[in-house]
Amino acid sequence: MTLRVAVVGSGPGGSSAAEICAKAGFETYLIEKNLSNAKPCGGAIPLCMVSEFDLPSEIIDRRVRNMSMIAPSNHAVDISLTKQDEYIGMCRREVLDGFLRNRAASVGAHLIEGTFTELKRGTPYVLEYRDKDGNARSLKADIVIGADGFHSKIAKTIDAGDVPYAIAFQERIELPPEKMAYYEDRAEMYLGFDVSPDFYAWIFPKSNHVAVGTGTMSPNKDGIRRMQKALRERAGAKIAGGKIIKIEAHPLPERSRPRRVVDRVMLVGDAAGYVTKSSGEGIYFAAKSGRMAAQTIVEAAAGGKLPSEAQLGEYVRRWDRQYGLTYRVLSILQDVFYRSDATREAFVEMCADRDVQRLTFDSYLYKTVVPAGPFVQTKITLKTLGSLLRGNALSPTR
Repeated sequence: MTLRVAVVGSGPGGSSAAEICAKAGFETYLIEKNLSNAKPCGGAIPLCMVSEFDLPSEIIDRRVRNMSMIAPSNHAVDISLTKQDEYIGMCRREVLDGFLRNRAASVGAHLIEGTFTELKRGTPYVLEYRDKDGNARSLKADIVIGADGFHSKIAKTIDAGDVPYAIAFQERIELPPEKMAYYEDRAEMYLGFDVSPDFYAWIFPKSNHVAVGTGTMSPNKDGIRRMQKALRERAGAKIAGGKIIKIEAHPLPERSRPRRVVDRVMLVGDAAGYVTKSSGEGIYFAAKSGRMAAQTIVEAAAGGKLPSEAQLGEYVRRWDRQYGLTYRVLSILQDVFYRSDATREAFVEMCADRDVQRLTFDSYLYKTVVPAGPFVQTKITLKTLGSLLRGNALSPTR
């Protein structure tokens, strides 16, 4: 039998899953409600994603090699990548998503522009959707992959469970060439209660503009525009006079959903809850989860039988083994260092250390950490403890 796989959502997670399934010879459908959609996103991708997902250079707007971390006091620590071939890629999501989606279609995935409306359980599943003209349509599938974002209808259908979320708010600001020159290969990260009580704010360079944004947990969302105003004030002359060309906002899950595989339905990306705390990274993990879910399907279907929930559940077990610790550590870092302006100052101070920078960038760029030697590890541990003491991390005040 030819396995039928329906993927709902064509962001990095959905398109990566559809590509693997189509290459395996499955009858693959990739459903996207709006092919011209541009998801609000900072757009940073790690270096390892470029090679791992064979991304062409033309979809990367900027190669960031310098990062300014700016404390609540406006004391700045400048971090530079020392290896010439290392950088953080900055992309526009409409460009990146379009490339991944079209690549999936080029290897056989059937691309459908339509809005998913209902999943009817059974063998096979029946997915109902409305095409771009509003006509009711349906298709049959043996396996369904939900890659339809935080407000996933697929997740609701399988009762995947609710999770807390943050709100990201961003303005795309077009700057004149002389001001864009400053952001040629530089990004900025702002810390402070004024720009976010529990996260950070950013200025990331794109093609002819900068993405200027902030994020906060949902209970504080009513103050997001005040935080954005504070960010623009702190950035000052660097972005003053720029033209706002787009305003966008979106929710970010704060942890993985309790159920990510139910029967023959799988969740990936934001739908599964795969956004890291502390850094807010989601693009790489969305693409990686889509690929991992699809590879699990390929393995489970190798015998020619319809995969079971137990077989497909291996995807979640693999994911948690590979990335569970990363998510837990970043959650602890956010809880400890983002809790007050004193601890934020301490965090920026700690990031001035070269060994801390190297370990941090290795972790981000390559999604792996080369263990430090005993001396370096001891030094970093003592520096962290010292920063916590100076930052009065246990104080509930800001």
